[in-house]
Amino acid sequence: MNILFTKNIEPDVLSKDLGENIWADSVEVIKTTPIKIAPFDLKNSSLIFTSVNGVNAFFQNHFKPNEDFTAKNYNKIYCVGEKTKKELRKYGFGTFKVLKNAETLSRFITCSCQYEKFLHFCGNLALSILDNELPLQNIRYKKIVIYNTEELNPVISKKYDAAVFFSPSGVRSFLKNNSLTNMKVFSIGETTSNELRKYTKEKIYTSEGNTLASILKLIKSKI
Repeated sequence: MNILFTKNIEPDVLSKDLGENIWADSVEVIKTTPIKIAPFDLKNSSLIFTSVNGVNAFFQNHFKPNEDFTAKNYNKIYCVGEKTKKELRKYGFGTFKVLKNAETLSRFITCSCQYEKFLHFCGNLALSILDNELPLQNIRYKKIVIYNTEELNPVISKKYDAAVFFSPSGVRSFLKNNSLTNMKVFSIGETTSNELRKYTKEKIYTSEGNTLASILKLIKSKI
């Protein structure tokens, strides 16, 4: 079986985890570029990160959160997904709360964090869930675009038995010039699956976790 991963992944990693009967290729469907902005005072703000790229761009711009909970003006850090959490740890920071997607984060903030002020560091194509929902609930919220995502819209001539998707923007980029006809479709998380449902009525296999290990485990169980 031939599978296309819409993200550059080392072939050795895929062959080791998927086994000898599955042939995997990968293609980059989006390109991200950090935006240079002058760091500013984060005083009295809670910070939101919904992607690894947002974390990296934040620290590349030399922002300095205050995670000392004994201090008066410390910053709580909220994030979406285990990958984002792990990336924050690489820079020496933990998280106050980790949610699986933007919808659950929005609900948590609305129910439990009405008096906090939020800064969301994200990309230009970030889903509008938080900035649509939180202001309606009188939550003080500001989106700060700190990296750009470009959809590359590749044309894939080779035929594959299955395709694997990792983000809503990746879905849009791939399906600009390609289709999912006669392919099994795998998705890393419900947010990406929701985007796929705009393009196909076929069954979408969605991983429980949002890590490469979880999607590879799902693929092996369904093929």
